[in-house]
Amino acid sequence: MSFHDASVSAFLQILNSLSDILTKAEAHCKAKNIQPDVLLGARLYPDMLPLSRQVQLACDFAAKGCARLTHSEVPSTPDTEKTFDELKQRLARTIDYLKTFKPAQFDGADSREVTFPIGPDKTMTLKGQQFLSHFAFPNFYFHAATAHGILRHNGVEIGKRDFLGVS
Repeated sequence: MSFHDASVSAFLQILNSLSDILTKAEAHCKAKNIQPDVLLGARLYPDMLPLSRQVQLACDFAAKGCARLTHSEVPSTPDTEKTFDELKQRLARTIDYLKTFKPAQFDGADSREVTFPIGPDKTMTLKGQQFLSHFAFPNFYFHAATAHGILRHNGVEIGKRDFLGVS
């Protein structure tokens, strides 16, 4: 398996499933007469980020992770989404962006040094394999799973197959 397939394909699978899950969440709001803002602002715990931010961060870790692995320009995306449609548009833009990466861009990325921020004034450098497996993937999956958990906790009828995009 190429490093491109190991990274881009994994990100695409879950980003697509997040888009489908948001469609189900929006339908849930309509069916139950729930204001969308209620779900978009929902959290698993008061000190955690809301659903909208979880989706934004999942997009960021996928897009910025691939950019850093290929030493491409790291995209900057303002976090302005306030509706299900806007979040789905962000997911679609992220998916389209990831599809622009070619396998050759990932040649040697597993051993390439990747420098990334770990705070306002701190950076860390890891080899690409460690960056992907110890930083980009764990953060990406954390935010995607948290978004799923928020929706499930709030009654949206989704399960693991929805998260995996195989329902």
